[in-house]
Amino acid sequence: MERIKIGQIGVGHAHAEGKIAALRESPDYDVVGVVEPDPELRHAAQGRANYRDLLWMTQEQLLNTPGLKAVAVETRVADLLATAETCVNAGLHIHLDKPAGTSLSHFKRILDSASRQHLLVQMGYMYRYSPAVVLMREFLNKGWLGEAFEVHTVMSKVVSPRKRRRLAAFSGGMMFELGCHIMDLVIGVLGKPNSVTAFHQHAAAIDDPLEDNMLAVLTYPKALATVKSSAMEVEGFARRQFTVCGTGGTFHIQPLDAPDVRVALSEVHQRYGRKYQTLHFGPYDRYVGDVADMAKVIRGEKDADFSYDHDYNVQAAILQASAMPLDA
Repeated sequence: MERIKIGQIGVGHAHAEGKIAALRESPDYDVVGVVEPDPELRHAAQGRANYRDLLWMTQEQLLNTPGLKAVAVETRVADLLATAETCVNAGLHIHLDKPAGTSLSHFKRILDSASRQHLLVQMGYMYRYSPAVVLMREFLNKGWLGEAFEVHTVMSKVVSPRKRRRLAAFSGGMMFELGCHIMDLVIGVLGKPNSVTAFHQHAAAIDDPLEDNMLAVLTYPKALATVKSSAMEVEGFARRQFTVCGTGGTFHIQPLDAPDVRVALSEVHQRYGRKYQTLHFGPYDRYVGDVADMAKVIRGEKDADFSYDHDYNVQAAILQASAMPLDA
């Protein structure tokens, strides 16, 4: 099968190098080139193994590459939406890393343009294709968990002083930076919330403006969800968790990055019983599932797993949970 021609614009996003590695290792893609106008970022990337032997070009050169089908948008967060809009207006599918900027109306304009052209906008939320999350969606789709009434999530780590200064460029702090990943999962389980209430503070004894201790509460007619994110939790990766409690069972993933699952059901379903049992998944390759699914959508083999409306609702909830305006 002919490989899909794809390029990457930007190396400034935290996920940029992992994304280019996944694309280069995939048999589905032909990576035709990389764009990075910032000479310092470009020079640093050129010295790393995952970018070795790639063609560096201007954005205009990339977008005019014959047969180009898609672009991975991996710029700094401040530049994501402008770059994404340029690519979509050029008729290209995009993988857009997270979060989707600070302007909800700008993001909607991109989604509407992509919808009219039947183009994929795949968001870079890194747990969508975790094997544990895929199994959770299977349980939900089969009705084994019943009606969800509670979702509880935590996504924290210790952030260095240097990185804190960079993150403080956005008023949304750790919810905007980290909480967005699990907000995507919350909306996937419960849908658009009735309300989102943000609690935020600067708690560390560090002289910077970063909102580093944040909580959001989402309300639904018959459910409540909490999203917690901080920049100070010792061994935070080990306590990252996503829990769904339903009338038919509870599904608990912890940690998220090398997942174990604890599941208990009110009725026996296949090999899953009434008492808690633990399923071990362990480490998995980030982004491999994302790029594989993107290829199938681009080739017309399947529909996208996440709708334009889903991505819009996620971004609106992220901004509200981050105590940021819905437009900027």
